[in-house]
Amino acid sequence: MTDTRSPRTIAAANGIGQDAAFGAVAPPIYLASSYKFGGFEQPGAYDYSRTRNPTRDQLADTLARLEGGAGAVVVASGMAAIDLVLSRLEPGECVVAPHDCYGGTQRLLNVRAAKGQFEVVFIDQNDAAAVDTAFATGRQKLVLIETPSNPLMRVVDIAVIARKAKAAGAAVAVDNTFLSPALQQPIALGADFVIHSTTKYLNGHSDIIGGAVIAAEAEDAATLAAWANVTGVTGSPFDAYQTLRGIRTLFPRVESQQRNAEAVAAFLEAQPQVKTVHYPGLPSHPGHEIARKQQRGFGAMLSFELNGGLEEVRRFVNAVRIFTLAESLGGIESLVAHPATMTHASMDPQARRTAGITDTLLRLSVGLESEGDLLEDLAQALKSAGIGAEALAR
Repeated sequence: MTDTRSPRTIAAANGIGQDAAFGAVAPPIYLASSYKFGGFEQPGAYDYSRTRNPTRDQLADTLARLEGGAGAVVVASGMAAIDLVLSRLEPGECVVAPHDCYGGTQRLLNVRAAKGQFEVVFIDQNDAAAVDTAFATGRQKLVLIETPSNPLMRVVDIAVIARKAKAAGAAVAVDNTFLSPALQQPIALGADFVIHSTTKYLNGHSDIIGGAVIAAEAEDAATLAAWANVTGVTGSPFDAYQTLRGIRTLFPRVESQQRNAEAVAAFLEAQPQVKTVHYPGLPSHPGHEIARKQQRGFGAMLSFELNGGLEEVRRFVNAVRIFTLAESLGGIESLVAHPATMTHASMDPQARRTAGITDTLLRLSVGLESEGDLLEDLAQALKSAGIGAEALAR
């Protein structure tokens, strides 16, 4: 979908002032489940909201324009969005997935594979030899990319993997939840599909659950929309309305949160109680240069490993006052999560170890609070963790 306006303008203004009925500036919400036919065998553009809904269509149009896609499908959750892309696969075909992907994604892939719906192989997508080996069989039909990864913030080169995938006859789907189209547009880098948990940065206010898939080709968007209707996973009009409202402020929110995250990452990297900080904006991050090349910024997500063990982690998360211990991310508030017992608890312990998700890893979603207050909160929590000299010496 070609739109010559700046993405910032699309986010703020798409659909504004276009209400033909009453001239409302903000697009109205249509909660109706069914729509009147013009007469016998005369359906209108809308007949039943599972199939199509004006509010959901407005959000889909905005997302497609923001990502530079030909169309989008809005569904009930981020996991439903991933599952919708997986619906393209046939038994015997294979998905190449990142070994350090979100725990819910790995769970979905494993469960679907166990049912014989497709095969899955998990690899380190930064390992060129592993990527080449995965494509060698010819059964790979979909590459799922998560960059930056959840929760270790690993960055992979979308364009490089997309070229290899296309040469092998595989489609590419990129989960862009962590950055949003404000900071990364995977379709421009060669992706066929972009996946979002709209719950996160797109909505930005932690008050809906939703997902979306944006397709580079109109035919693929239509196929996915048809399957979403068949399975009934389309999103609710109210959640679409809330998400569109959130998108209006996407760019200023992300920019402000990113500034806070950069300050938090730099602060944590300088603390003796912190073993490692995972944030692509730090020059010390292994994916820093790739991120600079394919992103417009480094985002507001980061993770870090404490020195010590679970007891130190427990004291730290119990001591924070501004950061809230909770799952999810991308809202205006700052959150801290312990992946091993929260977001990635469904992963097999060995899979967590292989991915590098340790028991002392903590993930931060940095919000819009004062930078000084955030740093002060982290400082007092690190002090409360009581990490001793023995741990610091490790």
